[in-house]
Amino acid sequence: MRALFSGVAMEFVLYLLLGAAAGVLAGLFGVGGGIIIVPVLVFSFTAQGFAPEVLTQLAVGTSLATIIFTSVNAVLEHHRRGAVVWSIVRWMSLGILLGAGFGALTAAPIKGPLLQQIIGVFALVIAVQMAFGLQPKAAAPLPGKFGLSAAGGVIGWASAIFGIGGGSLSVPFLSWRSVPMQQAVATSSACGFPIATASALSFMLIGWHNPQLPALSVGFVYLPALVGIAFTSMFTARIGARLAHKLSPRLLKRLFALLLFCVGLNFLF
Repeated sequence: MRALFSGVAMEFVLYLLLGAAAGVLAGLFGVGGGIIIVPVLVFSFTAQGFAPEVLTQLAVGTSLATIIFTSVNAVLEHHRRGAVVWSIVRWMSLGILLGAGFGALTAAPIKGPLLQQIIGVFALVIAVQMAFGLQPKAAAPLPGKFGLSAAGGVIGWASAIFGIGGGSLSVPFLSWRSVPMQQAVATSSACGFPIATASALSFMLIGWHNPQLPALSVGFVYLPALVGIAFTSMFTARIGARLAHKLSPRLLKRLFALLLFCVGLNFLF
């Protein structure tokens, strides 16, 4: 009994620390934190002996559910500073809601190892982008309402597959479309809420009756991880958002890129 309690306590401490890191990343880079949450949850669920057929989808669904809480606090801080362009958020959200649902349907039947390899490739791409600062230069004005909704649909679809808040896709898109970087990060954070909400609900429904899921799961969302990560990320997301308005994150981005590079290689090989 004591050993069981110790194991549960250590597991929960891991989720608290993961939530703290994810919250800072969400506020600082507008990435939602999922790009680091998913790999850590895959490693954790593997160590806990969860069924390999479902653990990757469980990590993705749980990551998306935690981003609901992370994004709210990051957005409040960005909104307080007047950096969120709500007209963009509204029209992109229309496409996001539809795209996120299709993304969950796309990810659910993919075998766990293949899904991990897909996420690994994505992590490597983001690592290269962050390490070398490969942001597209402002080259075009914002599209109209239909264009924003279409972009939101693509971003929502991909985000649901990778278990992210969409910032690593929406920030470059908005930057390319001539939105200033601080506003792009803030607006991306606001878009993370509908992405996470629609995707997490879809993963819950899709996995609802799966017999291979562990106890304390609601579909493809593992509640102990959700509670632990959400608890700390709600506080640290504002810290990251404040830093985004004060610091040059160049060194942090490169260190984060190194971490993602290692994660991507591990998933692939």
